[in-house]
Amino acid sequence: MGDLSTLQRQLGYQFKEAARLQEALTHRSAGVDHNERLEFLGDAILNFVIAHEIFHRRPQDSEGSLSRLRASLVNRATLAAIARDLDLGAYLRLGGGELKSGGHRRDSILADTLEALFGAVYLDSDFTRAAEVIVGLYAQRLESLPAAGGLKDPKTRLQEVLQSKRRPLPAYQVLAVSGRAHHQRFHVECRLEDSPLTTLGEAGSRRQAEQQAAQAMLVQLDADRYGEQRGEQWGGEQ
Repeated sequence: MGDLSTLQRQLGYQFKEAARLQEALTHRSAGVDHNERLEFLGDAILNFVIAHEIFHRRPQDSEGSLSRLRASLVNRATLAAIARDLDLGAYLRLGGGELKSGGHRRDSILADTLEALFGAVYLDSDFTRAAEVIVGLYAQRLESLPAAGGLKDPKTRLQEVLQSKRRPLPAYQVLAVSGRAHHQRFHVECRLEDSPLTTLGEAGSRRQAEQQAAQAMLVQLDADRYGEQRGEQWGGEQ
């Protein structure tokens, strides 16, 4: 395990009770005093703090835009990226199985641990200090918030594209679920009712797999549209 004083400097917070920090860094595979309850608490604090920040930073955004923006900031990928900036994997306490399978690099474990740290800071001090830690770690992302229009997820964008052309909405179907209970992979198909075109998505959750399939469909529709435009161009040149 890495030097916890280094981690605390990076967090911008020195724990009064070292046991709180140890608990936040302990995965359930390592023992009974693990971080799942702290994760639950930290998740709620994180969502409120980020909602508060973007509410004041984007006064013109609608509720829907703010919700998408918050989701992009508190999702697993963003949390895991921040955790990697902290080199959080070096501080984790994992059971033997998770150590062998590379749990210290897994997005889900890194994201959950970071949320647990937020919960631990709150219990060790107060809400204000927890908020300061969160805002500090998110500073760069909060200063460069993306445009609201670019935050729509692939399923929403695909639906809007099809509706604009008066085409039927896409259908999603789970083709298979593989892997063990805690490491499942969902294989999903996206199909257009008025076309033989289908695309596939694969991810650790059904929702993520559907989003991947929708993104692949958007790419395919763009390719088809480009092909049609080129065909019209070539036809006009003959």
